Amino acid sequence: MTADLSLYLVTDPELCGDRGVVETVRQAVEGGVRVVQVRDKTATEAEIVEQLIAVSRVIGGRALLVVNDRLDAAVAARERGARVDGVHLGQGDASVRRAREVLGPDALIGLTANSAAHLEAVLALPVGTVDYLGVGVIRPTATKPDHPAPLGVDGFRDFVARSPLPCVAIGGVGLDDAEALRDAGAAGIAVVSALCAAEDPAATARAFRRRWLAGSVPRVLSIAGSDPSGGAGIQADIKSIAANGGYGMAVLTALTAQNTQGVRGVHVPPAEFLRDQLDAVSDDIVIDAVKIGMLADAEVIRTVAAWLDRVRPPIVVLDPVMVATSGDRLLQPDAERELRDLLRRATLVTPNLAELAVLSGRDVGDWPEAIAAAEDLSTDVGVAVLVKGGHLAGNDAPDALIDARHGRRQEYSGARIVTSSTHGTGCSLSSALATLLARGLEPEHAVRAARSWLRESLRAGEALRVGRGHGPINHFAGLWERADTTSEVAASDVPASEVASEWWQRIADIRAQIDELPFIRALADGSLEREPFLSYLAQDALYLREYARVLSEAARRAPTSAEQAFWAHSAHGSIVGELELHASWLTPQQGVSAATFAAEPSAATTAYLDHLRSVAFGGDYAEIVAAVLPCFWLYTDLGRRLHAGEFGEYARDPQHPFASWLATYADPAFEEATETAILYASGAAARADAATRARMSRVFEVSSAHELAFFAAPMEFSPAG
Repeated sequence: MTADLSLYLVTDPELCGDRGVVETVRQAVEGGVRVVQVRDKTATEAEIVEQLIAVSRVIGGRALLVVNDRLDAAVAARERGARVDGVHLGQGDASVRRAREVLGPDALIGLTANSAAHLEAVLALPVGTVDYLGVGVIRPTATKPDHPAPLGVDGFRDFVARSPLPCVAIGGVGLDDAEALRDAGAAGIAVVSALCAAEDPAATARAFRRRWLAGSVPRVLSIAGSDPSGGAGIQADIKSIAANGGYGMAVLTALTAQNTQGVRGVHVPPAEFLRDQLDAVSDDIVIDAVKIGMLADAEVIRTVAAWLDRVRPPIVVLDPVMVATSGDRLLQPDAERELRDLLRRATLVTPNLAELAVLSGRDVGDWPEAIAAAEDLSTDVGVAVLVKGGHLAGNDAPDALIDARHGRRQEYSGARIVTSSTHGTGCSLSSALATLLARGLEPEHAVRAARSWLRESLRAGEALRVGRGHGPINHFAGLWERADTTSEVAASDVPASEVASEWWQRIADIRAQIDELPFIRALADGSLEREPFLSYLAQDALYLREYARVLSEAARRAPTSAEQAFWAHSAHGSIVGELELHASWLTPQQGVSAATFAAEPSAATTAYLDHLRSVAFGGDYAEIVAAVLPCFWLYTDLGRRLHAGEFGEYARDPQHPFASWLATYADPAFEEATETAILYASGAAARADAATRARMSRVFEVSSAHELAFFAAPMEFSPAG
């Protein structure tokens, strides 16, 4: 097995404080930690054993567990039923040869290394003795005062280039190091202080995962049956994974003879061959997500379950293929029981209504009954459930994400798309979700993005003209349209609401990063110093002066008098209302004056304004309104959540030092203006041709990235930055 070392937690009892190691581990694993190393230099052997047992229990098979140095403790904890996957040893600790001999061939054995001599020693070992190297320190760290000279990112890169084994970067690693170390060749990053001392280890772990995954291509494995006509099964899964930005792999559980009109035959290969396929992939490739589809019988299900227990991929989306559209049961009773047990190993399950009824043991005749059944199932098995309303009668096709463990209930509405090209819809949706979750999207955002993509693909399915029955969806319709290589999907076929939804999901990672910025967090909890706040205001004043000119250009080019009036009014508001508020902080004696704009523009301000000017004076009306939209939308969203207490109750307190400023974020008039701006921009996109809509999407995303940089800039040079 090739272990997923991407986010590696090293525990420190002192830094965990009153929360304790076990609770810190529980939260960190919830946030995406893949390996936990229990390290406690002062604990006795017996205390380490008890700690391993408790940590193993709270991990519950969701991450790998190793112990630092204490090989005998690992053996003792195993004898008492704990799942301890391995040991990490220093150069002076127990022999790695002995560790391999004692813990067995499947154990995870790590070794500290940071010099040429260490590499030579590793090369002298038999192949397979050590699985990875812990390389550091990267930066000076107080958790190991006797550390060697820091390597830095460049030194780490040089070490990786000479190493025969995967290298995990450790020592002083912070959030901002994630991408740089990944690009330097790290197999993962080991974090101590940033997670153990975090106020919210789950949120911090999620932030590290997002940064680690940013710009990378997730490796997604489909475990399902085949469809030689290409519309369902692994063929549909591979297309869905690719269309949503992943690298697809497939392990076959069954071969079918089918087409768009029906299934003619099924052949199930021996379970031993299924096991061989699974092992061949996971022995070589780190798997970021798994989608599970057709599992033909009880033996196949048990084989997949055993493999999941051994490999433990971070994301498992299970499409429980149990009931055909005709209502026929597809599995024998013993297989249904095994499949229900398999649900507990999933991250998300995506049953149709008939399957939901079987799994929950409830009648599901309408949407309220479906929601109630999903609540019961999620509570019972402890995983999220996507309720799919496509089989309901009527003009609506709602979906809902239910996660009882996390108190999550999000419904998604949508008009039914009238089409006969529905073959493989469930397969395609579940594999798209696996990919989007592996890209770091939060579940609510992943569902919204997957639905938007699926609806786009459904609308374009009939244009493929495949088969005489229920044809496939067009998995790449959006890509082809945006590349302007096909005209089967007219621009007018894309509703404005779906354009807005797609754009919002496209910047989900940017929005998540804004939420984690020190400036935003400090602004919310009142700990923000006055200097960075005034620095932000000074740059925002420079920005608003030029932003108003861009809004005026949008008004000049607007196609209707209503749009012209709206953008002109927004430009006026930027100059009169917002700048007066800035001046009340920056230049209270002079008001809005030359002194208000005295600051030197920062690199972030200059870059953002250069982008807006280039669009305003080089693009058309549609591109301009797409470029200015994030300034409306991101601020309104942030303000709404600040005032809802999402960033802490103190942000709502009238005694907050920035209370008057925070009130502007959730101003009802600005929220109304934002809704209008979204309406006009998404409407322009819906009316535009494919090439224009693609350009609009790009400038919207670029403006959003500039918003992130703008929010980050005030703290870049502060001690907390």
